[in-house]
Amino acid sequence: MGSDSTSPEAGAARVADVFRLPNFFPFWFAETVSGFGNYVTLLAVQTTVVLLLGGTATDVGLVTMAGLLPNLFLGPVAGAVVDRFRRIRVLVVTDIGNGAVLCLLPLLWVVGLLNTPVLMAIMIVSGVLTILNRAASQSVLPRLVPRPHLLAANARIDQGATVAQTSGSFVAGGLVALLGAPLAILIDAASYFVSAAAMATIRLDELPQKSRATLRALHAEVGEAVRWLYGHKVLGPLALSTHIWFFANGLVGTAMVAYTLQALSLGPFWLGVVYGVGGIAGLVGSFLAVRVGRWLGEGSTVIACRTLACLAWVPVALIPDPAPLWLPIALLALGQALFGLSIGVENASEASIWQNAVPDDLQARVVSTRRSVNRTMIVIGAPAGGLLADMAGFGTTFWVAVSVFAIAAGALGLAGFRKIREA
Repeated sequence: MGSDSTSPEAGAARVADVFRLPNFFPFWFAETVSGFGNYVTLLAVQTTVVLLLGGTATDVGLVTMAGLLPNLFLGPVAGAVVDRFRRIRVLVVTDIGNGAVLCLLPLLWVVGLLNTPVLMAIMIVSGVLTILNRAASQSVLPRLVPRPHLLAANARIDQGATVAQTSGSFVAGGLVALLGAPLAILIDAASYFVSAAAMATIRLDELPQKSRATLRALHAEVGEAVRWLYGHKVLGPLALSTHIWFFANGLVGTAMVAYTLQALSLGPFWLGVVYGVGGIAGLVGSFLAVRVGRWLGEGSTVIACRTLACLAWVPVALIPDPAPLWLPIALLALGQALFGLSIGVENASEASIWQNAVPDDLQARVVSTRRSVNRTMIVIGAPAGGLLADMAGFGTTFWVAVSVFAIAAGALGLAGFRKIREA
């Protein structure tokens, strides 16, 4: 791959100029607004399971799994399905659908019909809509933004996402404490409707790439994407490393919530604060993403960030018991800060590798295929993290996750991925 001759100053200008591209701002705004609501719902749903429904770490893992379960049967074909419709239209319809589905949760809580199985069912329906939305979102960006601007565009999207994560996490803790977890989810429902309105303003001359699907055609198209993806000398190792990373993330995501709310008894406010610290660090990382990506190269940036993600969970695993109140909060915040920084710096480089290397007619299918497997790894990792925490303890769970994150980073290093500069 050729090296990038663009100066840091020119790269910074490119980041600033990307908002001047037609249609990019409403796309960025829609993604940021819905991302804000997502973090409110993430904390509110997990808090509902633990504090309102009396669930364990295993129950948190099952509800998390439910939201990702549709990836097992729909994920591989989502891209092929999206190819048969205008992608902007898919984004608008799925945003409206997700907002409507989430409105059911507080309604069921008010009438006394909300329980863990019902919550899982709601998360499954939301998961189906999210799969279609993500397949359309990530595959439409290369049509909105010229390829030389993709690294900068992805950096801007990550900056918006991390602002949403930071504010969403902080706000979620307060909203859950003030209104209760189910009612706080109405904020996410509203964010989806705002996102749909913003997406509807985008004017993109696009036609469906395929005619209406038959089962045979879908099978053939998914097979083509799978063979292309895992046979690619750059993207194959990256995909496998990412799958391992998501399994580890599933382990710690489940354990983190139950550990903070149950074992440490810190409550939803402090959980929101800790997640908010991670969001702030992610925001800092996203502002550094373009400079680091051009300095180290996209490949080395991804490896370095995945190594940092491994180290981020060491402070959490080292939290002593017993300990003064400030120490767990400080170590949890440190861990989330390192983890958020790693994600914030990595995302733009990784996304630009995918979007530059994948042909347009394969974008939606490759996106949905790798996202499907990634989310399937969380489907496996989330309940596994809950079971491991309940059976072996939280400390053991965090150390196991550290080891798995290390494997994800090491696999890319051994594959020579550090040599990748521009896909």
